[in-house]
Amino acid sequence: MSQKPINVAHLSTLIAVAILVGTELVGASWAAGWALGGLFQLDPTVSRALEVVFSLFGFVGLYFFMKTAIRNEPIRG
Repeated sequence: MSQKPINVAHLSTLIAVAILVGTELVGASWAAGWALGGLFQLDPTVSRALEVVFSLFGFVGLYFFMKTAIRNEPIRG
């Protein structure tokens, strides 16, 4: 079976969305960890751990967002 060619318009749209939404999600989740660490005056190590955990949540959210975006705007076809 031959595959359909890559739709460059869809691919560029998905790349732009990944950059935009990824920056928003990961940046906001990182900032949430930073804010909670400062709000509760946590030790800097605990604060950094919160930032990492929250940023991982941001990456997971980006993964599921892109999975849905690719389903609705396929690269091939």
